[in-house]
Amino acid sequence: MVEGKKKSRSLRRIFVKTPGGKTTVHFKKRKPKAAKCSCGAKLMGTPRDIPAKIKKLAKTEKRPERPYGGNLCSKCTRAKIKSKVSGQ
Repeated sequence: MVEGKKKSRSLRRIFVKTPGGKTTVHFKKRKPKAAKCSCGAKLMGTPRDIPAKIKKLAKTEKRPERPYGGNLCSKCTRAKIKSKVSGQ
């Protein structure tokens, strides 16, 4: 019987075939949903992994290197920069 904490579906069940021919079950944490922009679009260039693994990445691997990178999608960034330039 598995442990009580492994019975919930918060952990993914991954069936792994061992060299002996048996199939064992490995339990892994599920990945979170993709990061979203304020307009609702998925943010490109941001990793989709558990926070413990993202913490180990370099700063440049966590978000794109452009203004508002990791907060706004490219379309919204373009619109914001255009509005700032035309507003001055």
